Amino acid sequence: MDTEATEELRLPRSRQANERLHAMIPGGAHTYAKGDDQYPENLAPVISHGRGAHVWDVDGNRYIEYGSGLRSVSLGHAHPRVIEAVRRELDRGSNFVRPSIVEVEAAERFLATVPTAEMVKFTKNGSDATTAAVRLARAVTGRPRVAICGDHPFFSVDDWFIGTTPMSAGIPAATTELTVAFPYGDLAATEELLTRYQDEIACLILEPAGHTEPPPGYLAGLRELADRHGCVLVFDEMITGFRWSEAGAQGLYGVVPDLSTFGKALGNGFAVSALAGRRELMEWGGLRHSGDRVFLLSTTHGAETHSLAAAMAVQTTYVEEGITARLHALGERLAAGVREAAAGMGVGGHIVVRGRASNLVFATLDEHGQPSQQYRTLFLRRLLAGGVLAPSFVVSSALDDADIDRTVDVVAQACAVYRKALDAADPTPWLVGRPVKPVFRRLA
Repeated sequence: MDTEATEELRLPRSRQANERLHAMIPGGAHTYAKGDDQYPENLAPVISHGRGAHVWDVDGNRYIEYGSGLRSVSLGHAHPRVIEAVRRELDRGSNFVRPSIVEVEAAERFLATVPTAEMVKFTKNGSDATTAAVRLARAVTGRPRVAICGDHPFFSVDDWFIGTTPMSAGIPAATTELTVAFPYGDLAATEELLTRYQDEIACLILEPAGHTEPPPGYLAGLRELADRHGCVLVFDEMITGFRWSEAGAQGLYGVVPDLSTFGKALGNGFAVSALAGRRELMEWGGLRHSGDRVFLLSTTHGAETHSLAAAMAVQTTYVEEGITARLHALGERLAAGVREAAAGMGVGGHIVVRGRASNLVFATLDEHGQPSQQYRTLFLRRLLAGGVLAPSFVVSSALDDADIDRTVDVVAQACAVYRKALDAADPTPWLVGRPVKPVFRRLA
């Protein structure tokens, strides 16, 4: 076998750190998508620090990083405007027995940035926000069922969603039975579902856009269906928020949901997310109504001042520096380069770049054109060896043209190996270990 196939990046300190992680933390990480099973065997770098679009592992290797913080660090690591805002608040205290004035300022800033919402409540993670939206919809409608978009991969760590995945251990079937699914882009199928469960579905929850743009009239059609069937329309804007526009997908496409949830890019890595929506619904979780109270969101750390300061700095930076447009420009340059490199090496039909330019992912297809974890492993291994850490091609605004050009060069080298594996109709010799695994699977 040629040396190119056997060449291996060695990460001894990262391997030791991974062993320590697994000894104390179930799964070896606090997020399943960050697990070492998502990377080639013995090639899961443990990060020391990051700055801008680059990260360094504990072995001293530097990488150009994509998908930073599972899409959350969209401005790049240690962004100066965000860090300055956070430091200013840290010296003033981070959590008090009563709301701080920062909570007022953060809410005002958010509602000015996302004018389609009338009220907002902050929390620390996206799952809390989406579950609060579901609970509120059930309370407002008096209905038990939740309709999720079955084409979107993740909504919450809570039972109402996780029970529908292969990792449903520990979740009662009675809970899962209350969650039903509808296909993205198919209004007729969604109406059939709403009719089948007439007066039972509390809400429709979906990402307003994903790897493809919504079909013309689709989101407006969902809005009409929700109104006609008396259910709540919820947009999960964890990913689309800020990356599609400063006001999210709802601001870009002009369709206003009843409730929406934001996170990820909102804090540039700091823990903050939001539930936003119509005052009429949101007040059910407040004190200024005469009905039954809804336990909407009440978290000890939900309004830590430094995280809210980070969110305000992020929104200001996006608006003043045109970050969304920059993300699209960088993504377009990267997508064009990767497609050209793949085509040049004869694998254009096997390494496929998908998604909006600000939120690119890639698929690795085998010799039959089917998605392949083995070929993904080969591709990731070659990217890592070239100093590119890329579980996706989701860009941050800290990347520059030189980073993109370097990435494309590394992709071209990876494509050359990919072509050899396709010609052999067997990628196994290039894996050097077990293949990467999907996050959602029944057995460890």
